[in-house]
Amino acid sequence: MAVSYQGKDYRLVMFDLDDTLAPSKSPMADDMVALMHRMLDQSLGCIISGGRFEQFAAQVLARLGTFDSIGNLHLMPTCGTQYVRWSGTDWETVYAEYLSDDEKSRTLDVLEAGSKELGLWESETWGPILEDRGSQITFSALGQSAPVDAKAAWDPDGAKKESLRAYAAERLTDLEVRSGGSTSVDVTKKGIDKAYGARKLMDILDLGTGDILFFGDRLDEGGNDRPVLDLGIESIAVDGWQDTFAKLSAIVDG
Repeated sequence: MAVSYQGKDYRLVMFDLDDTLAPSKSPMADDMVALMHRMLDQSLGCIISGGRFEQFAAQVLARLGTFDSIGNLHLMPTCGTQYVRWSGTDWETVYAEYLSDDEKSRTLDVLEAGSKELGLWESETWGPILEDRGSQITFSALGQSAPVDAKAAWDPDGAKKESLRAYAAERLTDLEVRSGGSTSVDVTKKGIDKAYGARKLMDILDLGTGDILFFGDRLDEGGNDRPVLDLGIESIAVDGWQDTFAKLSAIVDG
């Protein structure tokens, strides 16, 4: 099983989720659902994103439903700190790199203090600003359910987010602090990013970097998809799910 891109076969196609497979925090569109069905009939697939499993379930699994090749899909929530796969009857967690209570407490304190000191703590939000995802703590400036247009307008050049990331990284030296989505900063155990998740999956599925094709919208220097590219995995930069749909369609249906 494989798909072909630029004359090379790839056994697994890996994706970021928000703004790659679907609009931020939104369900996949009908066209993308149908395309994913066709792709999973031809190759393995993986979604790796900063969101928790419940977000994957709402945006992807509820839309895909259960079908013959659903077992070809592998899920890596919270940037690969967790790995979830289809057991034949349900989705099971294979591993989860949970933060300790002390790590969580220190991270929450630093992110709140830093965002207030830097003037980034917003009074009107769409849901909680800070979220404990078990294996990841996430700061979302406008809340977890903020609309896409509000998020895009809050920090168009990424400077606000980067200032908080740098503040937290200086104070949480034993942890990994990364820019997440358009308004978020993610904190996990040290050394964990999307490259970590990709390496774990390669070990589990007996794949090499040359077997994987990756789609992401944040492949720029400092972007949360960049570690996958730096690992040596062939990566396709996209600008929104419609761009992913067009480029993936050419591969799957070409």
